[in-house]
Amino acid sequence: MPPETGRYTMDRYLQPTAFFDYDRPSVKAWIDQQIEGLPADPIEQVKALYLAVRDSISYNPYVFQTDPRTLSASYALESGETYCIPKAVLLGAAARSIGIPSRLGLADVRNHLSSPKLIEWLRSDIFRMHGFIELYLNGRWVKATPAFNRQLCEMMKVEPLEFDGLNDSIFQEYTESGEAHMEYINDHGVFDDVPHQFIVDGVRSAYGHLFEEDDANTSERSLEQDMKSA
Repeated sequence: MPPETGRYTMDRYLQPTAFFDYDRPSVKAWIDQQIEGLPADPIEQVKALYLAVRDSISYNPYVFQTDPRTLSASYALESGETYCIPKAVLLGAAARSIGIPSRLGLADVRNHLSSPKLIEWLRSDIFRMHGFIELYLNGRWVKATPAFNRQLCEMMKVEPLEFDGLNDSIFQEYTESGEAHMEYINDHGVFDDVPHQFIVDGVRSAYGHLFEEDDANTSERSLEQDMKSA
């Protein structure tokens, strides 16, 4: 058995943390609600959890904050909208709660699901610290990306990203018209917990101007609003 799949090593991918906080009553109640009535099959349960995270919480990169709490599973539920990392953490926390090991993956991507206004705001078409989750299913790690909710995908004319519990699900490579859409350009690795300072430092190095601006309206922006006003 490879060292990374040993029982004691895998335990760290099952523990609750301040970020993977499935031990909070509100998170536990939400998880129980999503899998209620489903068979005791981890694949079926995690597929249901994936869809719940993907579609019940809106994707909005404008709401990024440096406060560590905003990267937690519980905060994603409370806010109802967030970006890729907290949504991945919520799915990872839910998976851990039903005995499925999970770890956070981070990468930089180009041609991310975006709008001209978002690219203008970032001053870049490279999206730093894109988050996905890896789940240990059927003896191997499988990638899942519950970031982009169905409503946003429909507005962007991109098929919502599905997850079957068996195969990696990490990006919509093409739009409905067949145009190139998304490309992973830099892999930052996987983590058993959220590397908060690493994420903040990476975002700051890529978009330093955002940390200098005093923009009180940022939290009121969203990709869906960008598309409606386009």
